[in-house]
Amino acid sequence: MHKIEIRDLTKSYDGKTNILEEISLDVEEGEFYVLVGPSGCGKSTLLRVIAGLEKITSGTLMIDGKIANNMPPKDRNLSMVFQNYALYPHMTVKDNILFGLDVKKVPKAEQKRRLDEAAEMLGLTQYLKRKPRELSGGQRQRVALARSVCSQSPICLMDEPLSNLDAKLRGQMRNEIRRLQKKLGLTVIYVTHDQVEAMTMGDHIMVLHGGKIQQMGTPLELYNQPANTFVAGFIGSPQMNLTQATLTEKGLLLGGDLLVPLNEEERANLPEGNQWQIGVRAEQIEPAAPGQQDTCLVYATSTEMMGNETQVLFHVGDTLFTARWTGQYIIDPGQHLHVSLSADDFHFFDKDKGTLIRPALHIKGFTAQIA
Repeated sequence: MHKIEIRDLTKSYDGKTNILEEISLDVEEGEFYVLVGPSGCGKSTLLRVIAGLEKITSGTLMIDGKIANNMPPKDRNLSMVFQNYALYPHMTVKDNILFGLDVKKVPKAEQKRRLDEAAEMLGLTQYLKRKPRELSGGQRQRVALARSVCSQSPICLMDEPLSNLDAKLRGQMRNEIRRLQKKLGLTVIYVTHDQVEAMTMGDHIMVLHGGKIQQMGTPLELYNQPANTFVAGFIGSPQMNLTQATLTEKGLLLGGDLLVPLNEEERANLPEGNQWQIGVRAEQIEPAAPGQQDTCLVYATSTEMMGNETQVLFHVGDTLFTARWTGQYIIDPGQHLHVSLSADDFHFFDKDKGTLIRPALHIKGFTAQIA
C-alpha cells in the first residue's frame, strides 16, 4: 500500500500566520494527484512537508499507514523531481541518474539494470556520457525523471517540473510523465500553477488559495461544478466569465448592462433571490443570426484567431467577456454581434460569499462514450 493520508495539517513559520491551514486529503495508491493554485498559495510547502523537508506545526501525516510527522526524509521511501532539475553539472548523465543508488549502496549489477531500463524508457541511452550543459531543457528534465525512476520509490513528488520548458515541449512531457506513471504504477503528487496541466494530467485535483483548500475533485467536477468564484475563475482556459446579475421583469440583467431574455422554464429554474454572481463558460456563448429570437446584442472589443477557433471578446458592463466559437470569424472591433445566452448555462454564486448556489444545467459537449 503506497497511500498518503493527511489530517488537519497546519504549517506556520512564526506561530501567527498559517501558510497551510487544516489541510486534509487522501492520495490513493497509483493515483496522479495534482495540487494547483496561484503563486504563494502553499502548494510547494505542502509538497515539502510530505517529503520531510519542512516540519508540521500541527496535524497528522501518514505514509503507508505509518505516522510520518517526524520520520526522516530518507525513511519515507519516496523520490522528488524539482523545477530546476537539480542535476550536478560536473557529472555525466549516467552519474546523475545513478547518484541516489550509489548513496544507497545498491549493487553495481542492479544499478546497471535500472540505468539501462530507465534510459531506454526515456530515450536517454545515447546521452549517458554527456554533461547536463550539453542537453536541452527537455532532455535535462528527462534525466531528473530517470533518476526518480531508477530509485524505484513507489511515491514520487513533482514540484512544477515543466515550468522551465517551452509550450510544445511541455505538452510532450505531460504525456511522457503520465505514460510513465501509468506504466510503473507510481503514486504521484504533482504541484503546478498551470491549470491546463492540472486538467490534463490529474486523476484528482486540489485547488489551494491562501493556504486553504478551495475544492477537491476530478478535473470535470471542478470544471462543471466549481465550489466558488475563485475555482470558477482559476480552472478553465479561457477562464469562466463572471459578473453580477439582477432579476428583472424583462429578464436577467448582467453587469447592469446586458439583458438576457428568460423563458418560463429558465425563470422557473433560477435559484432563490434576485441578485447573484453568475458565471458562464466561453463555449456556452454561441453566435446567433440577427433575426433569431431571444438573442443579445453585444459589441466586439477584439478577437483572437486561433485557426481552429475564434475567441471573441466583448464588454458586459465593466467586465470583459470571452466567447469561444469553433471556426474562423473575421470580426472588426466595435462590430455589432448577436449572441445566444441562456440562464440554464449559467453558474449561480452567492453575490457576497462567492459560493456556488446552482451549477449550469447544460454542459456543452458532454458525451458519455460507451464501448
